[in-house]
Amino acid sequence: MVEFQENILKIISWLPSLLNGARITISLTVCAMSAGLVLSLFIALGKMSKNVIINKLCTVYTFFFRGTPLLMQIYFIYYALPMVSPVFLINTGAAEADRFIYAFIAFSLNMAAYLAEIIRAAIQSIDKGQFEASRALGLTYAQTMRLVIIPQSIRRLIPPVGNEFILMLKDVSLVSMIALVDITRATRTIENSTRSPLVYIPAMILYLIITAVFTFIFRKLEKKYSVYE
Repeated sequence: MVEFQENILKIISWLPSLLNGARITISLTVCAMSAGLVLSLFIALGKMSKNVIINKLCTVYTFFFRGTPLLMQIYFIYYALPMVSPVFLINTGAAEADRFIYAFIAFSLNMAAYLAEIIRAAIQSIDKGQFEASRALGLTYAQTMRLVIIPQSIRRLIPPVGNEFILMLKDVSLVSMIALVDITRATRTIENSTRSPLVYIPAMILYLIITAVFTFIFRKLEKKYSVYE
């Protein structure tokens, strides 16, 4: 009983560090997903463009980021790019902020490649008659996409986008390799200093709670936008 109480006290003492790591994990995931969504829309439209140059550039972009490991992309952006040119060097005066920005760039670019394919598939799943009817009514291509096609695509986008969000939430653990203190890095730091594997229990529970919360949010969004189906 005494040992059990001691373990509970240990876990409680670890919570501040783990919660701080959770703050980084959630912030990076939300920020990178938001930026990735915006960028992916342009890439998806670029891949659907009849302009050969734009189409090829967007195709190469998605091929590169989908065809190389995310960890290698993080290493390349964090270590290699600043060595290629000082232009790519980020120096805010705070090492943790620098690592966060590098990780944000890497995850945003990677996520955009995956989301672009999802968005393109959702747009192309809309009946072509919708495009023709909109153009017949005098709507421009941009108006057709904004007022007709994208609203109908939203519900079809939410489930796969939600899945990508949850996957990225867990992939963010890779930033521990560049010493950014997310949940995984905080867990390993505690484990190294205390030699207690018990820290993995609250860490995994924390991941489960965060995943459950965002899964619930995406389900609510899916129901809300089901009106377009």
